[in-house]
Amino acid sequence: QVQLVESGGGLVQPGGSLRLSCATSGIMFRLFTMGWYRQAPGKQRELVATITGGGSTTYADSVKGRFTISRDNAKNTGYLHMNSLKPEDTAVYYCNAVLKTFVTDKDYWGQGTQVTVSS
Repeated sequence: QVQLVESGGGLVQPGGSLRLSCATSGIMFRLFTMGWYRQAPGKQRELVATITGGGSTTYADSVKGRFTISRDNAKNTGYLHMNSLKPEDTAVYYCNAVLKTFVTDKDYWGQGTQVTVSS
C-alpha cells in the first residue's frame, strides 16, 4: 500500500514562509525521484521542483531563489521550503514520487494541500 501524505499548507501573508512535507510509505523512497507540482484555479498543473534520491534538484524559473526542495531518506519524507511567498504562489500543491527504469515505471501522487498567499 503506497501513500504520500502532505502537510504544512495553509494561509500565509505575502513575503512569508511555509514548509510543506510529504511523508511516504510503501515505497523504497531513496530510489524515487520526488517532485512538487502546483495547480491554481483555471490553470494547468505545473512542475515546481524535483529532487533525485541522490540530491540533484531542478526548479521552475518562477520559484528559483525562493523555494528549496529537500528530502530526508531516513524519514521517507520530502520537503518544500517556500520563502518570500507571493500571491501568485497560491495553488494546491501536490507531491509526487517517480521511479523509472528499463523494467519499472512507477508514479505516485499525494492528495494535495492548499497554499494561500494573501494579506
